[in-house]
Amino acid sequence: MRRRAFAFEETMAKTNPFEFLQQVRNEGSKVTWPTRKETMITTAMVFVMVVLASLFFLVVDQVIRFGVGLVLGIGS
Repeated sequence: MRRRAFAFEETMAKTNPFEFLQQVRNEGSKVTWPTRKETMITTAMVFVMVVLASLFFLVVDQVIRFGVGLVLGIGS
C-alpha cells in the first residue's frame, strides 16, 4: 500500500496554465476598482494620517526624554 506525501493532493483540482489565466481574468473582472477621485482622496488621507502620527510620536518622544532627564538629573 502506497501512502501519499500530502493529503491535500487528493482534493486539489488539476488545472493547466491556460485555465488558470482564464480564472484569474474572470476574478479580476469581478473586482470593483476605485475611481481616480477615490484613489486621490484615500492617498491624501494616508499622508494626513502619517503627518499626524509623526507629530504625535515626536511629542511623546520629547515628553519621555524630558521625564527621563528629570529622573536621571541630566536636565540640569
